[in-house]
Amino acid sequence: MRREFVLVLLAGAVGAGLVVLAARQAWAHAIFTPPRPLPAQDIAVTGQQLVPLASALALAALACLAAVIATRSVLRRAVGVLLAVLGAGAAAAVLVSLRASAVLAAARASALSGPLGGSTTSGSPSGGAVHEIVIAGPGRAIMAGAPWRAAAIAGAVAIVLAGAATAWRGPRWPVMSARFERSPGGSRGVAPPDQQSMWESLSRDVDPTIHNVDPTIDDSTRT
Repeated sequence: MRREFVLVLLAGAVGAGLVVLAARQAWAHAIFTPPRPLPAQDIAVTGQQLVPLASALALAALACLAAVIATRSVLRRAVGVLLAVLGAGAAAAVLVSLRASAVLAAARASALSGPLGGSTTSGSPSGGAVHEIVIAGPGRAIMAGAPWRAAAIAGAVAIVLAGAATAWRGPRWPVMSARFERSPGGSRGVAPPDQQSMWESLSRDVDPTIHNVDPTIDDSTRT
């Protein structure tokens, strides 16, 4: 059970990390061709820019994995269901077809918000000229991130499987240490007596191995 528990947690963590990693890679390129003699501009667009929901759901799945460790029984089963839902949502976000208009819009937003992450085909113009190129020039989108999208889908599927396994087998897995939990009667367990208290108990003719003696009982009645 412990090995199964660790393997499921590892699968979920690897899946979430794979989604986040894949979302940070270039999924498309936007090519803007301004009037001559201005150079063409090639701007890489990442999956995070196109589907930010996927990485957000993957990070939420990591939080759910921490909750799996801290919970037990029915609550752990509910966390497993939530984990599977988050993975399915991430997969759906990645599977949504990418439109050229979305790629061009993300590239323009990237160009206007700061330095460009892509490269030009004939040198790097100044910032003001780049903005003029991006805004005024026509553009076309090239989808080039199919492997990374597939990796993101694979990571989302791993999250779904980890959630399903948690919902199915989670209540049988180990739980956090119950050393400091309250006993069924509502009070903490009494610690075993140390050597000094044992000698004191023996001097009063009290059995030191009895830990749960009611402290309100007089010593004379205990014997």
